Amino acid sequence: MVYDLKGKIAFVTGSGRGLGNVMAQRLAENGADVIVHDLSATETGKYGEAKSLAEVVSQIEALGVRSLAVTGNISDRDAVAKMKADIYAKFGRVDILVNCAGGDIGASGGKPDPNNILDIPYEDIVTLTNNNLIGTMVVTQAFVPDMVKRQSGSVINIASVAAHVGVSNGGIYATLKAAVVHYTRCLADEVKPNGVRVNSVSPGPAKTARFQATRVVDPVKMDSSGPSLDRYAEPGEIADAVVFLASPQAKFIHGQVIRVDGGLGLYAG
Repeated sequence: MVYDLKGKIAFVTGSGRGLGNVMAQRLAENGADVIVHDLSATETGKYGEAKSLAEVVSQIEALGVRSLAVTGNISDRDAVAKMKADIYAKFGRVDILVNCAGGDIGASGGKPDPNNILDIPYEDIVTLTNNNLIGTMVVTQAFVPDMVKRQSGSVINIASVAAHVGVSNGGIYATLKAAVVHYTRCLADEVKPNGVRVNSVSPGPAKTARFQATRVVDPVKMDSSGPSLDRYAEPGEIADAVVFLASPQAKFIHGQVIRVDGGLGLYAG
C-alpha cells in the first residue's frame, strides 16, 4: 500500500543507518520530506551503510522529496535546540516525529560488557538511559509542543520486543524500552485532546548491518524467502509499520504499541 504523506515534514532520529535509515527512506517513498539525524556526519559509515550523512540526504532527495541532515546527541538539550533551529529554518515545522535513536550501545560504542542486570558498569547504565529514554524525552519536548499548538502531528516512538518480557542479558536496555512504551501511553493521554497522535512500535530482531556485525546470527532465521515467521525481520517490515502509523489511515490509532516481531512475543500485556 502507498500512503499519501505529500506535504508532511518527518524527522527521524537515528536515521543515518540501521532501522532509522530504512524508516526515513520509506517515509520519503510515500511523499514526506525527511530530516535525517546521527551523532556525527560520518557515523553512518560505522557498519558500511553509507559514507556520510550527506550521502543519505542525496539518497532521499533522489526519491523526489526534500531532505536535511542534522547531527548531535539527542540527550543534549543544546544540541537538540540547534537541530530544531536548523530544521525550522528550512521547513518551518515537523509533522511526523520518529524517536528511533537508541539501541543496546554502551559508553564505549559497543554492547555493554558485562550486560546483565547486576554487573553492567554504571557508565553503561547512564549511556543507555540517555540514548534510549532521556533523549526521547528531550526531543519530544522540543518538537511536540508546536504540534499541540497546531492541533496536528504524529509521534512514533521505537521500543523493542525486549520491552515486553523479562530478560537478564540486556536487561537495562529492556527496562528502558519498557519505559519508552509507558512514556508513549502517558504522552498519548496528555495530548489526546490536541489532535496529536502518539504510538509506539516494538520491533523484533531485524537484519540491519549492526545486528549482523555484533552477534552470531542464525542462518536459518536469515532466510525470509519461505513461509515461516520464525525468522529475523527485514528492516522494511519494521519501517512499514512506522509509515502506516504516520499516515491518515491510522488517524484513530492512538496510545498503542504495535509489535512487529513475527509472533516472537505471543503473550498478553
